Amino acid sequence: MVERVKKYGKWHILLALLTGVIMGPLDASIVYIAMPSIAQHFNVDPQTVGWVSMSYLLVMGSFLLAFGRLGDMFGFRRLYLTGLLLFVTASAFCGLSPSLGWLISLRALQALGAGLTMAMAPAITTAAFPPEERGKALGITGMAVALGLTLGPSIGGMLVEIYDWRLIFYVNIPIGIVAYFWCLKVLPDKLKEEQKKFDWQGAVLGFGALSTMLFFASRGQAVNWSWPVLLTGMMSLILLAGFIIVEKRVSDPMLDLNLFKNRVFSAGCITSLLNFMTQYIVVFMTPFLLQEIMGYTAGQAGAIMTAFPLTVLVLAPVSGALSDKIGQRGLAFTGSLLCTLAAIALSNVERNSSPLDVAWRLSLFGMGTGMFQSPITSAVMGSVPKFRLGIAAGVLSTTRNIGMVLGIAAGGAVLAVRQAFYSGRADAYLFGLRDAYLSAFLLSLACTLTTLLLEQPEANEIEGKVNN
Repeated sequence: MVERVKKYGKWHILLALLTGVIMGPLDASIVYIAMPSIAQHFNVDPQTVGWVSMSYLLVMGSFLLAFGRLGDMFGFRRLYLTGLLLFVTASAFCGLSPSLGWLISLRALQALGAGLTMAMAPAITTAAFPPEERGKALGITGMAVALGLTLGPSIGGMLVEIYDWRLIFYVNIPIGIVAYFWCLKVLPDKLKEEQKKFDWQGAVLGFGALSTMLFFASRGQAVNWSWPVLLTGMMSLILLAGFIIVEKRVSDPMLDLNLFKNRVFSAGCITSLLNFMTQYIVVFMTPFLLQEIMGYTAGQAGAIMTAFPLTVLVLAPVSGALSDKIGQRGLAFTGSLLCTLAAIALSNVERNSSPLDVAWRLSLFGMGTGMFQSPITSAVMGSVPKFRLGIAAGVLSTTRNIGMVLGIAAGGAVLAVRQAFYSGRADAYLFGLRDAYLSAFLLSLACTLTTLLLEQPEANEIEGKVNN
């Protein structure tokens, strides 16, 4: 590993890595724009076509933890390249889908590839960069994610207009081929570790717990919390309990529960979960505010929404570099506080507010997100020894994915309940949206307070112990 880092240079390695990383958020934002066209092509309703995204989200979230452990055992480079190849191949077949069922299944396969790259990227970056430059590198990674989210809507809209929705999947093929061969050449292998057995029992229980939990959270509101969904929620708790019992007993667990004894690691994961819940309430609710309440078209709403990822794009690398110099806690606290202020500001938007009124609030939220994410990632990944980087990356990615699902579910549930509460009033829908933003405010406030538990991880000391 050290030889390859010296040969190609850590920044060259990061650039190759980001060529693959950018495809995940780019694909996600492109697909959302194409949903109406896909629904029209297959003649299905919005709820049914929603499974094109839901299958992707559920599968990715359910496997991330196992992928992290596999990375520690078999090498980050090997699994990252496997993920790239799988993602590109599935993308090609998504574009050829003869039916919606095929498309949903292939999106699940695509999610496996995206999950592998998503779980390995932070581990490779952390392993390639010294502690004093880790924040800067992870900040640039955050910038690449924001760039993908920013470009997706405009590229997706253009591709759908030029040809049809199938082209949005084909665009991944040339990017993926370049990324694969570039990463094949320059990505470093991980440090060799004693081969250990994979914890299949823990993997099955973990997959069952996560998949049922995500399904319960994402579909409960849509079916009015019927008894089959409630049974699924109970099943997730039983499987989670079984998973914890097994992980405490096995010699080589899939998830080393001792990591959670580290305050930096635990607090970082909790704050990341709360921040992503806040973020996805805002991302999920704002298009409804712009289109249903303020009367903007989808194109206009998309343009206003870019204020959020564009600001993240600028702030993420700056925040990451600063965290290397001044530490993570202050930046994470300030970033989360800005998100909190932005959420309460969004709850005060009026029906006749201008696009600028919404854009500056989203930009403030982007400032907070950009300041928050890179230091938190650096703190979490820097708080574990190198032979646990894969697990740490898997846990962090899993908590973020769960935060996305829970945020969307929470926002939708609050909107439905509060809209019913305000029924009979002229602006019941607007008041429901405001209360959803208030729920984001409360979650972000809890996140802000939790950042105070962070301490600067003694990464140099940890790595010294491992290397010795």
